[in-house]
Amino acid sequence: MKKILFLTLFLYGMATLLHAQSKHSKETLYPTYNGLIMAGYQGWFRAPGDGSKQGFGHYGVGKAFDETHCTIDIWPDVSEYEKSYETPFRLANGEKARVFSSLDRSTTNLHFKWMQEYGLDGVFVQRFFGNTHHWDPASATNRILANTLEAASQYERAIAVMYDLSGLRATGEDCSSIIEDWKHLVDDLKVTNQTGTKTYLHHNGRPVVAIWGVGFPDRPYNIRHIGLERLMDFLQNDPVYGGCAVMLGVPTFWRTLEADCIHDSYLHRLIKKADIVLPWTIQRFSPLLHNDMDRFRDLIAGDIQWCEENGTDYVPAVTPGFSWHNLSRIEFPDDVKPVGSIPRQGGRFYWQQLSTAIQAGAKMIYVAMFDEVDEGTAIFKCSDNPPVSDTAKFITMDGLPSDHYLWLTGEAARILRKEKPLTFKIPTRK
Repeated sequence: MKKILFLTLFLYGMATLLHAQSKHSKETLYPTYNGLIMAGYQGWFRAPGDGSKQGFGHYGVGKAFDETHCTIDIWPDVSEYEKSYETPFRLANGEKARVFSSLDRSTTNLHFKWMQEYGLDGVFVQRFFGNTHHWDPASATNRILANTLEAASQYERAIAVMYDLSGLRATGEDCSSIIEDWKHLVDDLKVTNQTGTKTYLHHNGRPVVAIWGVGFPDRPYNIRHIGLERLMDFLQNDPVYGGCAVMLGVPTFWRTLEADCIHDSYLHRLIKKADIVLPWTIQRFSPLLHNDMDRFRDLIAGDIQWCEENGTDYVPAVTPGFSWHNLSRIEFPDDVKPVGSIPRQGGRFYWQQLSTAIQAGAKMIYVAMFDEVDEGTAIFKCSDNPPVSDTAKFITMDGLPSDHYLWLTGEAARILRKEKPLTFKIPTRK
């Protein structure tokens, strides 16, 4: 009788364990990050009339969007959007300039359609720390994430969640709310078990969860005191919600613990526990500096060697350029930045980074960003004919088609997959 009871309890326990393991689908079109080019996806743009009640969120400040409140430096090409919204800005021909809202499902579908059409493998959807405080399935952020999961499945693009620690305060807060938020994402939004085609990004057979903002000295929090190891242990080992691969977003000079990085070897302890490390090299390299790509190549090669010696995988970040003139006019009026401070040069700077990263041994790449028009880093379709303004200034596409950077990304993806030979000369369309 005791043996039967023991066997029954054992079988019940095994069934419970198997059920717990079923929180994440084992099926996915993307079992590894290797061979992929992923981009960051902000999804934070709003417009009056889109239902968010956030005005022109992230296009301007205080819900306003005009010459004195503008915070974007590159204008999106909205000619293909099902829905677009009129702004106070005017084009050179006198027409009212229009923008999109990330809240519209049609916007998300169009973005993922572009990813499929041009060969971008997928995106990390950004989720900021403030979004983890209170769970509201009807919030704009959660609705957008649900739309991206649906679109990723429809267009068979990889998708993953990236938690950005921006907003985490110095005292009274730790990463506990991220643990609770991840439970909601898994249970309520089914992020790792989409309806339809499963496309959540895995690495070494495990769903990828990124945590960005670890080791930057300008952050108010101390990484020793915010429960990062507890969070990583939960994501990697929890029997119900864990079994994940953790990717850490860290400063450029994380390996030497200098320059833009905190001088604390505890960061190395965290990175050794992680599955993938993503150094944030945006604004650290420029086409205006002589032989800067040699420095970029050497940095990547040294990072990869360290990672191989310590059992962590490595993904470099690349960007088409950088500009935050309009935002700096508002936030730093005594230190206004020039327009196009890191110029795109018609895609040459972007291609230099992509080809250099592949040459240095990168097996995967992160692009910053897909839709970031605030800092002029977007690779999606942007306009070569932005509004005319005496105050707000915008970079252009250097006379090139609006899809130029999407096309370049697809070309690089083919090289990364070894479908085409590596070339350091920027490709041209026939």
